[in-house]
Amino acid sequence: MDPELEAFIALFPPATLDDPVTERANLAKLAASVPRPDTSEMTVEDRTVPGEPAVPVRIYRPYEAHGAVVWLHGGGWVMGDRETEHPWAARLAEASGAVVISVEYRLAPENPFPAALDDVYTVLNWAAVQAGELGVSPDRIAIGGHSAGGGLAAATALRARDEDGPRICFQLLNQPGLDDRQETWSARRFTDTPWLNREKATAMWRHYLGDRPAPSPYAAPSRATDLSGLPPAYVAAAELCPNRDEDIEYAVRLLRAGVSVELHHWPGTFHGSQAILSAEVSRRQIGELGDVLRRALAA
Repeated sequence: MDPELEAFIALFPPATLDDPVTERANLAKLAASVPRPDTSEMTVEDRTVPGEPAVPVRIYRPYEAHGAVVWLHGGGWVMGDRETEHPWAARLAEASGAVVISVEYRLAPENPFPAALDDVYTVLNWAAVQAGELGVSPDRIAIGGHSAGGGLAAATALRARDEDGPRICFQLLNQPGLDDRQETWSARRFTDTPWLNREKATAMWRHYLGDRPAPSPYAAPSRATDLSGLPPAYVAAAELCPNRDEDIEYAVRLLRAGVSVELHHWPGTFHGSQAILSAEVSRRQIGELGDVLRRALAA
């Protein structure tokens, strides 16, 4: 492990999801302790996107923004909202120069699959219709997320392709959760890694899917048999993360399906380590996400 990151492990809460309500409160407390981002060069607005049900979003608009990204927080489909994601969504907007639409999708286990995916798809359709108001071109809208949010981003890209939905110009998949089967080497072996381990990943999928396998690739994108025709992608994997191998395999399968892919494997890192803003390697990870998105939206 990167020695700079190893120093922070003792500060992390236990990697468990036995009590979702308590874990949500812990995440909120952790996010509140992070230094607030500088938003002086952008406008930040809370909105509600009409739908069944309506979906809360927070919109970050840098001055002279180029393109937009529908951004999906992590938290195992169980934790997180637009407030806990605020420190990182704002930094992504700053680093990319893009309009960031941070989605507060419904959480499991109260709202299992497909509730979160339906919320994200509602926001994607709204963003395409409202592109003019957002100050972006409708063909410059990307989808992205971290962890469970990355899995939702990949699933949304599949659904938009299959249903002739809005054109997505790019996928930004940061350590995404893609495969409920947990059969890869990293998924089986990483039982004591920080923040996310096999037991916690198992709990995440159980809360999201119930006691059943993923019913479709929209629940677990690794189950998709056809990855052709999807948007170009950036996939990031952390070395000490149960999701590592499924992320790398998904990137390779995208390439073999004719999709342009940039794959970055971050050595010495663990799942979610980009959130440790005082670590140089973490700042590099956030900076790269912004740079990649800036290039993709300017292409």
